[in-house]
Amino acid sequence: MPRSKKGKRGSSKPGSLRQEVLQLQLSTKASLKGVKNGVKGESAASDDELTSDILSHCSSASESTSVLEEGTGGEQVDEQTAQVETEDKLKQCIDNLMDKSSKTRLAGLESLRQAFSSRVLYDFLTERRLTISDCLERSLKKGSADEQAAAATVFTLLCIQLGGGDEAEEGFKMLRPILTAILIDNSASIAARQSCARALGMCCYVSTAEEGEDLVKSLALLESVFMSSYPNREGTLPTPKPGSPGLHSAALQAWSLLVTLCPASRLTVLLNLHLPKLQACLQSSDVNYRIAVGETIALLVELGRDIDEEFEVEDCESLCECLKSLATDSNKHRAKNDRRKQRSIFREVLHYIESEDFTDEKIRFGVESVYIDSWMRRRIYDAFKEILESGVRHHLQFNPLVRDIFGLGPPLILDATTKGNKISRFEKHLFNSAAFKARTKQRNKVRDKRADIM
Repeated sequence: MPRSKKGKRGSSKPGSLRQEVLQLQLSTKASLKGVKNGVKGESAASDDELTSDILSHCSSASESTSVLEEGTGGEQVDEQTAQVETEDKLKQCIDNLMDKSSKTRLAGLESLRQAFSSRVLYDFLTERRLTISDCLERSLKKGSADEQAAAATVFTLLCIQLGGGDEAEEGFKMLRPILTAILIDNSASIAARQSCARALGMCCYVSTAEEGEDLVKSLALLESVFMSSYPNREGTLPTPKPGSPGLHSAALQAWSLLVTLCPASRLTVLLNLHLPKLQACLQSSDVNYRIAVGETIALLVELGRDIDEEFEVEDCESLCECLKSLATDSNKHRAKNDRRKQRSIFREVLHYIESEDFTDEKIRFGVESVYIDSWMRRRIYDAFKEILESGVRHHLQFNPLVRDIFGLGPPLILDATTKGNKISRFEKHLFNSAAFKARTKQRNKVRDKRADIM
């Protein structure tokens, strides 16, 4: 309920409330004596203003309590009010996307990014998806570098919000040509191109359930970006241009996400083509690109072993030596945090290549948890975490698309009884593993359908 205005604080109040306010005022005055003597500028408010604030606050609390006590469903009223206020703010943000001021449009995109990543808004967005898509298309075509980057990110979140259905697929087909044009434009800003690479990977992943043509095009486009970091015919790595390692990392990670959707026949071709080249890229001068390459190698090896139990990496001994060197790197000219991060990742990669053992990770959200127990599962989770940021747990809990991808089933409806009856960690692990395997089998059926196209 809205708070009462300070000018209306003198109406009829219960005697007990008046006494409580006077006691609170006296104790507050006593506690402020030392502060007034020791801190400059803190005593501008008069005692009467202090009393006014306290009375107004208590009056508001008293009125809210009385409404909730007298009526039924007070919490529902508050929830509905909050929902209306949220939707009004979102409508204003959408209106801001059409403003003439670049600063206003950018602020609107940032507000939408925060809202889309922190809550599920399917019903609200379904009615306005065409309007939002038109605004994002305009920002991508005519906006500044920052606006293009922000618009690509918001579009990615919109696809996740729409659940990967026909609406998301329609939006992807509409904006894919523009995202592609920016990605391959060498004159565009690196930040905008990175954002477009991530958008192409994620939007294709969530919106192309059975369509193989979009997947083929997106894979080829992303390959054309990061393959420029591959060694030349003499085996020498090219000198990276400013910002290019970040772009190559974004394209490689988006590509590796889409590789998890490929049928076995396509995977075999990709493994033979990219594994040797990626091994050479482990010598890159950029730590983040080296890490992206190492994780991609582990993913490709895992996928290769999934389709063929006897799969072996070509020149595995040389690869393991290189990984061991990176896992124990102690060069002082590299930042301490970079060295620590690199050693940690490459220890895991080396351990998997040598023993096929993956270190599980447990992600908790609400009363549930999901286990990251493979490189494929980690790549998928990292991709969602990168775009959803701190909101990833909220979407794991409430977004049907994200829950389906991780084999969690429909969102849970919890009450006090359910919260008290938690299943064991081992039972959760077995359930999650079984659900993910079931989903993988289902996706393999889709891969078979794509195999005819690819």
